[in-house]
Amino acid sequence: MADGKSKNMATMFRDGLFDDARILVTGGGTGLGRVMAEAYLALGAEIHICGRRKGVLDETAEALMKAHGGKVVTHGVDIRVAAAVEEMVEEIWRGSGPLTGLVNNAAGNFISPTKMLSPKGFDAIAGIVFHGSFYVTLACGKRWIGDGLAGSVISILTTWVWNGSPFTVPSAMSKAGLHIMTKSLSAEWAPYRIRLNAIAPGPFPTEGAWARLNPGGAMEAAASGGSEASAYGGNPWGRQGEMVELANLACFLMAPGCDYMTGQCVAIDGGAYVSSGGNFSGLSRIDDEMWVRIRDQIRSVNEKDKASRTV
Repeated sequence: MADGKSKNMATMFRDGLFDDARILVTGGGTGLGRVMAEAYLALGAEIHICGRRKGVLDETAEALMKAHGGKVVTHGVDIRVAAAVEEMVEEIWRGSGPLTGLVNNAAGNFISPTKMLSPKGFDAIAGIVFHGSFYVTLACGKRWIGDGLAGSVISILTTWVWNGSPFTVPSAMSKAGLHIMTKSLSAEWAPYRIRLNAIAPGPFPTEGAWARLNPGGAMEAAASGGSEASAYGGNPWGRQGEMVELANLACFLMAPGCDYMTGQCVAIDGGAYVSSGGNFSGLSRIDDEMWVRIRDQIRSVNEKDKASRTV
């Protein structure tokens, strides 16, 4: 969708679908967050994106507005810090107006045997995915309730919320917490016309995620028969997801006309979960020596990423 609305999106949604929408996408500067932000922008929404790398956010905003027009506002913030989240959301409400939608997309993840995991490594994932997503949801939700406004929240989960995943335990635990938040708040906040739903994507490879989930071709090394998909337990559709497919689902769940749908998590994974679990069980074939090499590669990626952060 880099050079305009894709043909697939054009056939599914009418122009101007989100003309009255103001949507915040956490982690919206790269990867899946950028894809969803672009889809909403192309359909008329005012977009707000946040993350720790302000320079990356600004570059994304400039590129998206050049491609689609409209308005993209950036916020350099660490969502692990509740006070910083409150300040950001208050700034949006006062400076631009109330949000109509929130996408909890910001995440962190890496593959590791749990026996090699440090408390610091666990906290790094849980702080973003579990705590951070709750902070943003609460900051938006209490304002919607206080102002008497409807709102919609979409959280990006994984199919592991249903069956767990070895070698990504911090992410699986944190995403499962967001799954229960989605169900719990969908009932508690329905009287306020606030909807909460979730998406559980299968493999949609992005540069940042794959550097930590498939470093040095770990998937290929673990896969039997030379098939990368077998490291996930197999994918009967025979391919990875296309970004427009995820964007289409995110637009559907956020769109007016879905008001009666709340508390649901929709898998989009080519049938991998229902076929064979769709998790990282195939990585059990990797020995400890290779895990050490994988850990060093992931640390190198993390250090490079850290050097580019501004908050």
